[in-house]
Amino acid sequence: MIHPTAIISPEAKIHPSAQIGAFCIIDAGVNIGEYCQIEPHAWITGEATLGSHNRIGYGSVIGGTPQDASFDTSIKSSVSLGNHNTIRENVTIHRSTSEGGLTRLGDHNFLMINAHLAHDVTMGSHNTLANNVMIAGHITIGDSVFLGGGAGFHQFVHIGSYCIIQGNSSITKDVPPYCMAHSQNHLTGLNNVGLKRNGFSTSERKEIKEIYNLFFRSELGLTEAIQQAQQLDLSAAGQRLLDAALHPSKKGLMT
Repeated sequence: MIHPTAIISPEAKIHPSAQIGAFCIIDAGVNIGEYCQIEPHAWITGEATLGSHNRIGYGSVIGGTPQDASFDTSIKSSVSLGNHNTIRENVTIHRSTSEGGLTRLGDHNFLMINAHLAHDVTMGSHNTLANNVMIAGHITIGDSVFLGGGAGFHQFVHIGSYCIIQGNSSITKDVPPYCMAHSQNHLTGLNNVGLKRNGFSTSERKEIKEIYNLFFRSELGLTEAIQQAQQLDLSAAGQRLLDAALHPSKKGLMT
């Protein structure tokens, strides 16, 4: 299951069921779980840990040094992938800039060709990143998000669960959960199709719409709208949208 041209450190841990393709490089400290498939010319480094059933595409680099001019290469940090992630050709996922830190992905994510995840990114599960998506450092991504091809995201922003972002967008503020956005920080409504596909009930979708309208379509300022929303008896779905408004990143919430 390991191609004879692969270069593998004796200090790497590779499950016997994993497949390692031609000319791969697996460095010391890397841990590759069962039934992973590492395609030719991929490089796994930085003490990266891969769960089970992950596919790493041709020429991808997992665990590379952050693109931070002040980064001290002696820092020990890593990348952690969950299970059943598909990483296509030439994707780059960089390790954390902090000692013992992680760039972390959950499960069942699909990263298409040339996608880039910078250092200290935290991503949930069931997300799709189309070709050439650019995720800067310290970004948090929820679950079941779709990011269109060529879209770029500024460092530190939060991308809420069940969002959809149009290709070639330039996002420099937090995208609230359940929302659609395009161009430069243009919020364009709720991802109603995505909510239905992900099993949100009629009552949950109605509640989400009411909070969205309160935050973004009423005459109230956002602070006052948040105060009103806090008085409501919200479901977990509605609370997620309120929490995004209560705890934005330093870049602030898109409105």
